[in-house]
Amino acid sequence: MKHSHLLMNKILFSISAFILLCGLAVPQVVLAAAPDSWTSSGILTQLGNAMADVSEKVKPAIVNISTSKTVKTPRMPFEDPLLRKFFGESQPQKRKVSSLGSGVILTADGYIVTCNHVIQGAEDIVVRLNDGREFKGKIVGLDSRTDIAIIKILADNLPTITWGDSDKLRTGEVVIAIGNPYGLSQTVTMGIVSATGRAGMGLVDYEDFIQTDASINPGNSGGALVNSTGELIGINDAIFSTTGGNQGIGFAIPSSMARNVMDSIISQGKVVRGYLGVQVQPLNADLAKQFSLKDEKGILVVDITEGSPAEKGGLKRGDVIVGFDGKDVENPFHLKNQVAATKPGKTVEIKIIRDAKQLSLSVAITELPSEPAAPEAQEIDNALKGIIVQDLNADILKQLGITREIHGVVVTGVDENSRSLGILKRGDIIMEINRKALHNAADYTGLASKIARKDDILLLVMRGGFAQYITLIGQ
Repeated sequence: MKHSHLLMNKILFSISAFILLCGLAVPQVVLAAAPDSWTSSGILTQLGNAMADVSEKVKPAIVNISTSKTVKTPRMPFEDPLLRKFFGESQPQKRKVSSLGSGVILTADGYIVTCNHVIQGAEDIVVRLNDGREFKGKIVGLDSRTDIAIIKILADNLPTITWGDSDKLRTGEVVIAIGNPYGLSQTVTMGIVSATGRAGMGLVDYEDFIQTDASINPGNSGGALVNSTGELIGINDAIFSTTGGNQGIGFAIPSSMARNVMDSIISQGKVVRGYLGVQVQPLNADLAKQFSLKDEKGILVVDITEGSPAEKGGLKRGDVIVGFDGKDVENPFHLKNQVAATKPGKTVEIKIIRDAKQLSLSVAITELPSEPAAPEAQEIDNALKGIIVQDLNADILKQLGITREIHGVVVTGVDENSRSLGILKRGDIIMEINRKALHNAADYTGLASKIARKDDILLLVMRGGFAQYITLIGQ
């Protein structure tokens, strides 16, 4: 009996094998019906509920920030000499200017991170919480080089948000932006990470932006960009727009950078950055060939500061840096951010290629010294004092939505103590000073430095694609 069962099994197995080999149809396996949660509507319902849960979790930690400051606006001068004789020169008017932004509560005792440009120059800062309570905000520290600012309110047991690791972000990851665009508090938008590591845009000194298509508009600055678990992975900072509104290209400061700045300001009262002391440039195919490199990976050292950590550590002009502290070096901006985030006193391994051979050097990073004001800036003692400019290039013009060729300099910063704060803005293009055309920053410095403190200054400025004359009143 046992043998007959074995024989029958062998026969059935052979028949099944024959059917499969001949490609004959075999009875289909009938699966159990899929649960409702596996249907299209079920999946969408779960996604919607998940996004709503994340929003409810995060919204209490997002605040509305309103600021006000006094600015001087010039009156139209009298063109007729007789009018000037009888009425004198017109005097500037003072008026209050208000603006709105967003912020994120990071500690239960009231430390809030926002963007530097949201509160720069503010005389009064009012922070409104999600529950309607309002507090007076006090500036703890500003860092224009990353556009991060820290403020403090006197409150306890506040709702907070959890720091996320922006270094682990992947392109295509779902993110949520929360802020107060146009004063519409607690607005939530969703999108994806369009790109990471965006740099070279001329917005700030240290750029490592997260690009997202989550809708960001004026008023969103300082708000939160969170991942699918509700962790803070970015501070919404800027948009690329030709209209002033959202066009699907927004930028956020990575949480890793914001956290370093915040921790440094709170613990040391200032932003402490690492310093290496090298000048570098990106590689291209021609340079790679000249330096006998297999590819274009890494960055080329073109100069070394005397007495710097780089010199003491053995770096030389012509070295190609390919690794810093265990991480690959992709471009000059990448290295700049890596060095800045390194704590002074730490010894790091720098991998280089020298004479077609890979070497490892140990370099002790020191603190970035305070930058002395450039000699040209010290010579400017008029209404343009505190205005930071740089040369125009095709990329900057493209970012500003300008398609025609123009000449001048772009304003990249306005010091909070500048008399032109509130009159000139970041992104303005100064094309003329007192009817004289500008072609670069050297022209700007040469003309601006010759103007006396008491003299008025006539500027031709392009803002939002439109040119206009602006008068800065002397003292």
